[in-house]
Amino acid sequence: MQKLDMDLKDVRRDYESQGILRKDMDSDPFAQFGQWLQRARDLELLDATAMTLATCDADGQPSARIVLLKHVDSEGFCWYTDSRSQKGRELVANPRAALLFHWRDLSRQVRVHGSVAPLPAEDADKYFNLRPEGSRFSAAASVQSAEVPGRSTLEDEVLRLRAAYPDGDVPRPAAWLGYRLVPDYFEFWQGQDNRLHDRIVYRPLASGWQMARLSP
Repeated sequence: MQKLDMDLKDVRRDYESQGILRKDMDSDPFAQFGQWLQRARDLELLDATAMTLATCDADGQPSARIVLLKHVDSEGFCWYTDSRSQKGRELVANPRAALLFHWRDLSRQVRVHGSVAPLPAEDADKYFNLRPEGSRFSAAASVQSAEVPGRSTLEDEVLRLRAAYPDGDVPRPAAWLGYRLVPDYFEFWQGQDNRLHDRIVYRPLASGWQMARLSP
């Protein structure tokens, strides 16, 4: 086996920004997140709503993947997936997760931790029916994270479903659900010159949120 030997000590870039001051941050972390997300969307950054979703199984083994944020409000951050997937099974065993948003062109990251619960089935129905037709058939044909003999197995199932539902109205699989993460921690990170980055965190109080600055 060929040995991989890569020296990455010089793979880095400088950060340029005006920085963030605690006094300029909104007292509501949801509102502050909304401002940062809107800025990324206004600049038409690629995949501005993409987020890393990190889960953990019952034995403490973490895993992470990129998913898309579909809704955010004062109750939490929402996405949709197959509950039979690895992340779905892990959320049953350990219903807590972490999210990470990274907007490279803004030198910004947001970390969010919290508890996770499924959304009502009617929410999943509503969003599923808004998806492009091809995405709906793909979701209906797949048991996410399950092993298959080959790609043709999935393609054949899509063809079978298209024949069964020629009008395109394929039903939502019962296992295809929405999830909401209810935050109990926010961290807003702004890259700065010389790696003296800004980090502002929010932790819940009995009423409202407590803000603090962390050392980089």
